Amino acid sequence: MSMVMPENFQHILRVMNTNIAGERNIMYAMTAIKGVGRRYSNLCLKKAEVSTRQRAGELSEDDVRRVITIVQNPRQYKIPDWFLNRKKDIKDGKYSQILANELNSKLREDLERMKKIRLHRGIRHYWGVRVRGQHTKTTGRHGRTVGVAKKS
Repeated sequence: MSMVMPENFQHILRVMNTNIAGERNIMYAMTAIKGVGRRYSNLCLKKAEVSTRQRAGELSEDDVRRVITIVQNPRQYKIPDWFLNRKKDIKDGKYSQILANELNSKLREDLERMKKIRLHRGIRHYWGVRVRGQHTKTTGRHGRTVGVAKKS
């Protein structure tokens, strides 16, 4: 793949504690940030009026700053509540888009809360078995010893 690179091309962008490859299309490069998928990145780029066909390294500092403010504050830019990944937070009841390191901590807090109140999902997480209603009699035996032990 040969491409003519502009003079201010960045091969790696550092955004929200994540390295973004400058050679990739900006819409797909943004998915490297945890909590940002293809649809959410596409919507944020349209709200920021940035071309989705550009490479990530071709964006100016102003464009990057504009996209990141929209990604971090989606409700201020009229992104609908159903599009966000944290609906009716258990503590404050707000809708928000959780990103990067905050996503890991929120997930850990949720699992700890479920274990603490002895929720069925929390107990299954604690036991390390399937949580979402899958069959477990014959599948998912990876890592466990199954069968009859040999006599020696």
